[in-house]
Amino acid sequence: MDFLSDFLMRFLAQLQSPTLAFLIGGIVIAALGSKLEIPDAIYKFIVFMLLIKVGLSGGIAIRNSNLLDMLLPALFAVVTGMLIVFIGRYTLAKLPNVKTVDAIATAGLFGAVSGSTLAAALTVLEAQGMEYEPWAGALYPFMDIPALVTAIVVASIYTSKKQDTADEYLSKEESLSKQSVAAGEYPTTRQEYRSQQRITAGGYPRKQHERVKIWPIVKESLEGPALSALLLGLALGILTQPESVFESFYELLFRGLLSILMLVMGMEAWTRIGELRKVAQWYAVYALVAPLLHGFIAFGLGMIAHYATGFSPGGVVILSVIAASSSDISGPPTLRAGIPSANPSAYIGASTAVGTPVAIALGIPLFIGLAQALMGG
Repeated sequence: MDFLSDFLMRFLAQLQSPTLAFLIGGIVIAALGSKLEIPDAIYKFIVFMLLIKVGLSGGIAIRNSNLLDMLLPALFAVVTGMLIVFIGRYTLAKLPNVKTVDAIATAGLFGAVSGSTLAAALTVLEAQGMEYEPWAGALYPFMDIPALVTAIVVASIYTSKKQDTADEYLSKEESLSKQSVAAGEYPTTRQEYRSQQRITAGGYPRKQHERVKIWPIVKESLEGPALSALLLGLALGILTQPESVFESFYELLFRGLLSILMLVMGMEAWTRIGELRKVAQWYAVYALVAPLLHGFIAFGLGMIAHYATGFSPGGVVILSVIAASSSDISGPPTLRAGIPSANPSAYIGASTAVGTPVAIALGIPLFIGLAQALMGG
């Protein structure tokens, strides 16, 4: 009972974070019909600044740390990103009025990582004085890329099988129509008869589908603006010594820029709710449940890393939060290109309108409170 009350008190305390307040404020003013707008160029600049700050801090930490400590959390990040896709493939895709290819794309977006949610989690952890490995933010690409690649590959296999089935059905129909002969038009030789029977049984030769190429998917993910900024920061942090500009510029602006980003995301979440009305209501249910489910899976794996390698409670929270998040920057364009038959209103609407607010407003305080209750810190 003491554990439950302690956890609830910590959870409620997290809801008073200024980071979450700006998110809720954005939702409220959008719901009230406010005409407030943040130019898209400013939004992209803010995201760039936040992610390059996260990358720089991670790169500096990696340069000064033992890479072996990162192996198990990185492996768990890869496993989680891929697992999330298969969970969506065999849960969301089985619900009424949900197209399989749309479900796979939605799961891919929820398996990918939101840079803004990661930035929010880091800010809240720092505000709480909860220590974490500075390189923990670098787990981002280890979950993001495998999730997107897996989603595109699974969707490609599904559509190929579906097309093969359709082609086989049509070819058999065509062969049967050719097989229908008028009286007296029977095959004249045994060879001709066997040829016709073979066509009837197997259909005409079908066009072979091209194999899914993995590297173009990875390349497109790496070229996305979010991952590009993060990886640039990582590279600069590892290969150079940017500590002075990091502390005097990026560190000072981080929280202020994040508050603006949360305001924008809150307004965007409200406007995206309309998109969910165009698709099955099950997407809203999935987007409400999936972030917390994914986060709990990652939290369990993070606990294993905690006891096996000393992975910090803050690091466990970061792993959980990036699993609970859904990509809001690099994921949508990657999925649009990789799964063109999927409906963007389904996966983007589910992510922005429901998934992201749940991950930030509920996931961050939930996993911080859980980590503090179970592991201290």
